[in-house]
Amino acid sequence: ISLLPIQYDLSASTFSPDGRVFQVEYAIKAVENSSTAIGIRCKDGVVFGVEKLVLSKLYEEGSNKRIFNIDRHVGMAVAGLLADARSLSEVSREEASNFRSNYGHDIPLKHLADRVAMYVHAYTLYSAVRPFGCSFILGSYDEDDGPQLYMVDPSGISHGYWGCAIGKAKQAAKTEIEKLQMKEMTCRELVKEVAKIIYIVHDEVKDKAFELELSWVGEVTKGRHELVPKDIKEEAEKYAKEDENWLAALAPLAFSLFVLCCQIFHTYTYDTFLAHGARS
Repeated sequence: ISLLPIQYDLSASTFSPDGRVFQVEYAIKAVENSSTAIGIRCKDGVVFGVEKLVLSKLYEEGSNKRIFNIDRHVGMAVAGLLADARSLSEVSREEASNFRSNYGHDIPLKHLADRVAMYVHAYTLYSAVRPFGCSFILGSYDEDDGPQLYMVDPSGISHGYWGCAIGKAKQAAKTEIEKLQMKEMTCRELVKEVAKIIYIVHDEVKDKAFELELSWVGEVTKGRHELVPKDIKEEAEKYAKEDENWLAALAPLAFSLFVLCCQIFHTYTYDTFLAHGARS
């Protein structure tokens, strides 16, 4: 009995004829519809930035955070379904705690990312469960390995990065991240750039209100994952808004230049046409 095309997406354990698992693709789509989160690794640590959309004026400020503490040296930034992200943050904490109990020291980030990625992947294998609708970025710092950054997506793939972005504006954020010389920067320098990127990629038309969440882990925090202090965060937001205002001021000038170029092109084309007609 052949299945109708739509029936290939009823279970995470079913492949389509062209080798796709639609339930996993739908989970990835849930992440792409979410607010943007970025993580960038520099020479002395890792900085996280999250655009937390405020969907109602009645929400309490600071609630429903999208940056989590996993261990004293590990932080997590998430995009996608927040309830799924909370569940995976608890799984990550349990993995980190068990590793310390068994081996007596902090869990290496690669080991943690691989363990949680295997857990996420298990939810793509059975028809009785659904994939997790979130992606997350893990960052850590220790004296032996230095700064580390990993990203895990709903399919259970884990990759190490110098800089990565997840969420609806991930492509625009990646473009901005690629412009940075992050290997030469410090956390204090990078936190301003992270704030600027979040403000640049934020869509003011569709998503008017948002809260900026910033955290870091590195030499500046003595190896502990912490929220960026309020004064430094305010300074970073001021820097980001000044740059945003500068770009907004250039927009009318750019449009005027575009109109002028069109007029010149039109005039040149018309004169050329008349000259050609006169010669004929």
